[in-house]
Amino acid sequence: MRGAAVAMLSLLLLSACDGREESAIDNLANGANAAQVENSFRAEATAALEPLNPPAPGTPGGLPVQPVPAVSEEQIDPKTAQGAAEVVQGYYGLLEEKRFNDAQDLWNDNSAVGAEEDVRFAARFRGFKEIHANVGAPGEIEGAAGSLFVTVPVQVYGRIAADGKPWYRLRQVTLRRANDVPGSSEADRRWHIESIGPYVAPEVEATETANAISATDGMIRKP
Repeated sequence: MRGAAVAMLSLLLLSACDGREESAIDNLANGANAAQVENSFRAEATAALEPLNPPAPGTPGGLPVQPVPAVSEEQIDPKTAQGAAEVVQGYYGLLEEKRFNDAQDLWNDNSAVGAEEDVRFAARFRGFKEIHANVGAPGEIEGAAGSLFVTVPVQVYGRIAADGKPWYRLRQVTLRRANDVPGSSEADRRWHIESIGPYVAPEVEATETANAISATDGMIRKP
């Protein structure tokens, strides 16, 4: 009870700075307990924070602009690149719900992050009050030594726990699965996260022109 009173006093002192002390005192006078007032106060404070507004696609910090895929009612094949993008969508959905153990299960067990202790993995997100993501279109599947790889761009955004300020990053998720070869298990043939790092824009191939104006003509990247 003493702790609740101290917490309430702190809230009243904070609210005095922005004119909300009257509503807090009125609520207490009308029989609300300290916990109810504290929850209400925190909700008001959150509503007053700067809104999350991640950059739009095609703008600095936004996802690359991609053609709108044709709408299909068919179920997505989990072995395709789009199936890998679905795994990424699920991963950040689990982080949003703070289901960190389930999120870590989507990593390759043999990767550095996948092999971390549960507590250490969860601690990676301790500095965030909330986490969200917009998932972009996956790249082409590439193969190497019996494994398949694909990268998926992701716009991660959230709110810093310490001060409530928005946070935005453009990232790239690399996923891996075993090729459909004899001896591979069903689990091996599912997409798992191999790594997450800064987004790297794909290189634009130089356009060859028959009538070059200069030695560098056709080598400038299109905007």
